[in-house]
Amino acid sequence: MKCSQLSMLGASLLLASLLAVPVAAYDQPAVNLGFTSFMDGGPPAGPGFYFAQYLQYYTSDKLVDGPPMDPKLDVWVSLSQFIYQSDRPILFGGKWGIDVIVPVVHFDAASFLNDNGTGVGDILVGPYLQWDPIMGPNGPKFMHRIELQTIWPTGKYDDDKGLNPGSNHFSFNPYWAGTYFFTPKLTGSWRLHYLWNDENDDTKVQPGQAVHCNFAASYELIPNKLRAGVNGYYFKQVTDSEVDGDKVSGHEQVLGIGPGAMYSFSQNDHLFFNAYFETSVKNRPEGQRFQVRWVHHF
Repeated sequence: MKCSQLSMLGASLLLASLLAVPVAAYDQPAVNLGFTSFMDGGPPAGPGFYFAQYLQYYTSDKLVDGPPMDPKLDVWVSLSQFIYQSDRPILFGGKWGIDVIVPVVHFDAASFLNDNGTGVGDILVGPYLQWDPIMGPNGPKFMHRIELQTIWPTGKYDDDKGLNPGSNHFSFNPYWAGTYFFTPKLTGSWRLHYLWNDENDDTKVQPGQAVHCNFAASYELIPNKLRAGVNGYYFKQVTDSEVDGDKVSGHEQVLGIGPGAMYSFSQNDHLFFNAYFETSVKNRPEGQRFQVRWVHHF
């Protein structure tokens, strides 16, 4: 399903300036952690215009590898996504499309975390190539898409604040998404990203590069109506962050996994429910994530 991007933690967590922790910790931008899940890698109703609305709630009371305190953090994230899928192949059979996501973020955090309130986050823009499904004797067997996703520093940001809706730096976050049909009812889906970050000009911090992915397996319980299964995400920083050009340690990592479901009102309207419980966390908050997503094809 095209309903792309972004599962964000909700903001850049630049806590190092407020707390006595390594400056490399908590500096990654907001990315797609769990926003996409079942039936990824293909538009549900073919070419045309799509709109998707996401609402995600993230809650945490623990900063792993941070100071000896457990601050309370609640983040509400609303994403409005606008997609155009053409019917014109331009490269190796892939049909071009464009994807734009506008986030709005609200923080409710412990007072010493010094959050920047509610504001528009960094806008995501991604041109992509969508391939037609590969068909088998009983329906589709495989569908996939490649997107050159970019994250622009348009969000609300104040370098005196520890929690900001915007990251104040550009990021390049391309991905490959797909779904494989083991049977007409049983599917496995993924979205695999690579993240490169530019430098924050105000703090002189350049977050390290990272890989992250969303993954899901679903089973069709009611034909053409209801799917349920397991969904998850994984994020791992693979290079050191830099401060004024000097490398510092503290790679971020998180695994989130939980149940989910997808209900299709028609071929043009779909509703997703996902829950994630985090584990294997390093150098970032550990918590739970709950979301609902609606996708409409005009």
